[in-house]
Amino acid sequence: MRLTCFATNTTGEAIAALELRHRQRARAEDRIRAARATGLRNLPLHGAAQNQIWLEIVQIALDLMAWMPLLALTGQARLWEPRRLRLRLFSTAARLVITGRRRYLRLAGHWPWNDVITDALDRLHALPNPG
Repeated sequence: MRLTCFATNTTGEAIAALELRHRQRARAEDRIRAARATGLRNLPLHGAAQNQIWLEIVQIALDLMAWMPLLALTGQARLWEPRRLRLRLFSTAARLVITGRRRYLRLAGHWPWNDVITDALDRLHALPNPG
């Protein structure tokens, strides 16, 4: 049995509504932790305009990190944090081969997460073309 407790001074709301608000806050804190792990922990450049560009890049990365589990990943891989995604998916040794007007992604044979990558690519390829 798992017991959860939270304290609030909010009056006049149902317990279910208060619990929903509390759980939504936890989801926001997960996104903040992911943002810090993706590059928001510090601003590495000197000028304000340069740091603004850095923040735009971090926002694009966060959007990709939020949509990728929903669209491409399945199972336990949907719950991976940014650090684990970088280690297992984004740093994969591969070669892009173009032959006969077709592109092939040749993954390293020894990589233990090749099946996750190929399943994700197949799921993304199966999505309808928005254009």
